[in-house]
Amino acid sequence: MEYVYAALLLHAAGKEITEENLKKVLEAAGVSADEARIKALVAALEGVNIDEVIEKAAMPVAAPVAVAAAPAAEAPAEAAQEEEEEEEEEASEEEALAGLGALFG
Repeated sequence: MEYVYAALLLHAAGKEITEENLKKVLEAAGVSADEARIKALVAALEGVNIDEVIEKAAMPVAAPVAVAAAPAAEAPAEAAQEEEEEEEEEASEEEALAGLGALFG
């Protein structure tokens, strides 16, 4: 992970991600740099738009927040619907009682 962090640090600083720059960052952090891993990382990042990758990686984090907020927004609508159903039941009971009262007059 140190290698990826070093690459991200270089990117954030606006520096070019090269083998030499990665090695300098890793050594400054006290990490023993492995030349093969550095070469592999530089080759893997060639042609990659890091800003775009970071943006895409951040999107899934926001999605659960929006999904979690949706049930909260639906709760008032459900409560209003339940109130309407209760009012209808009460009206039906009153009508039924009025009809029974006419029988016993």
